[in-house]
Amino acid sequence: MAHHFANEIPPHLSMWQRVRQYAVPPSMIETATARRAAGDWAGACAAARVDVDLDLRAVRNRHGTELLTRLRADLRRLAPDLLRWHMPRIAPDGRLRPGLTLSLVRYERDAITPLHLVVRTPPAWADAGQRMSLALWDGALAATAGRRYAAPHPHPHPDRRFRLDLHRHLWDASRSGELGLRSGAGGVTSPEPGWATGRWAPEAELLLRAEGLPRGAFAVRLGARGHRAAFALVAPDAGHAPTLRPLGDALPPREVAALPVLPEAAARTLPDLELLRAGLVTSGCLHPLVAAALPMFAAQPSAAGQAPKPADPHRVECRGEVHRIALRDGVLTAVDHDPDQLRREELLVAFGGPPLPCLRAIDSVHRSPEALPAVRERLGHGDVTGALAVVEGLLGTGAVLRDGPLRDALESAAARRVNHGLFRAGLVSGDAGAWARSGTGRGSADDADYGDDGDDGRRGPGAARRKAARRPRIDRHTPVMTRRERGTRFRPRTGLAC
Repeated sequence: MAHHFANEIPPHLSMWQRVRQYAVPPSMIETATARRAAGDWAGACAAARVDVDLDLRAVRNRHGTELLTRLRADLRRLAPDLLRWHMPRIAPDGRLRPGLTLSLVRYERDAITPLHLVVRTPPAWADAGQRMSLALWDGALAATAGRRYAAPHPHPHPDRRFRLDLHRHLWDASRSGELGLRSGAGGVTSPEPGWATGRWAPEAELLLRAEGLPRGAFAVRLGARGHRAAFALVAPDAGHAPTLRPLGDALPPREVAALPVLPEAAARTLPDLELLRAGLVTSGCLHPLVAAALPMFAAQPSAAGQAPKPADPHRVECRGEVHRIALRDGVLTAVDHDPDQLRREELLVAFGGPPLPCLRAIDSVHRSPEALPAVRERLGHGDVTGALAVVEGLLGTGAVLRDGPLRDALESAAARRVNHGLFRAGLVSGDAGAWARSGTGRGSADDADYGDDGDDGRRGPGAARRKAARRPRIDRHTPVMTRRERGTRFRPRTGLAC
């Protein structure tokens, strides 16, 4: 049953509603699914904007054919579009959590140095396109090579809190049907919104079993400031289901920090469940594999077939009459004016005269259309194709962009892709984001400062003060073009380089 909110939608649900609408477009899901069904796992990753940093021949030479066979089987079962659907995100924009290394599979070789199939997200200053990368993390190489291994990523080690090796149903197409059971969709709603407390005991049992512990204590991170609550998993005997017992302050903070951490995917309620229960989305708006795993919500009316029809021509009051503005030959034009009259009016405007209301409306649509928020959302989530399709649907395929917010948004998205290219090429280290934030990065509103971010991605209270006090330094990691731009002085008025 859908819950209705008296005042307004909670911020986290509003964020997830936008994420489900823009982050994984249907075209991506269709292309990735078709390629995966044909056995082309690399093509499916390319469709889902996942870069493959795997050399299967090197894996065979170093780890043997047995492990290579297991790796290939997992890659064939990988649904990269489903993985993107369930990736951790941060508020308020719903972008991928930056600088994250997330374990998908753990290949046990020995008890000390396991091998992980991981997916990585770039740091915040290089997250243009919202691309991810698939790689193999070797604990033995990381221990010997130190931080330089897997450079230039800032956090190459698999994260303890964000991990999907215990939740294959969130990325494995062959096990996606387990989502309903593992998320508690058919059970009682948790009394604490956002937290799947009813599933903590069975999920903790899986966690401790993976760590080689039949029973014991574990920790759950609560809130945005790193507070961890400790619980003990207890059961009278093997025939009874385990239950949780809060430990409170029985353990010192250091021991709590060393406990196994319940993964975020198990600690929190599945966002799709919250959206469905609140009536903010329908099953037809979900990923097909997710919708198939939640049949109890299939009876809700789907909005998938209710695509908006092409809008009627814009109507503008011009010189006492109602005129139409529509696309003609790929260009937005005033159809009720003669072409010769429009050329004369455009010349008059060029000499400083007042424009016609029709021309004023066309100029306004070119500079700041009503669909600008949707274009920005698509660009923010890396869907450049979808953003350009919206622009072409509004202005036509032959339109020339004019100065304004729309052109600024498109140019900013294109410029930020350069940062991601530099990061992928290793020309800028994962820690050298200061120069990007000062010149070509996102800007102060979207910067992510590790150590100051909360659980929702907001910056800590001292981040702005530290950023103002920190001055970007030009060193050997700074790209050549950036060093030239900052090291070149110009003479006044002449503009000649000194």
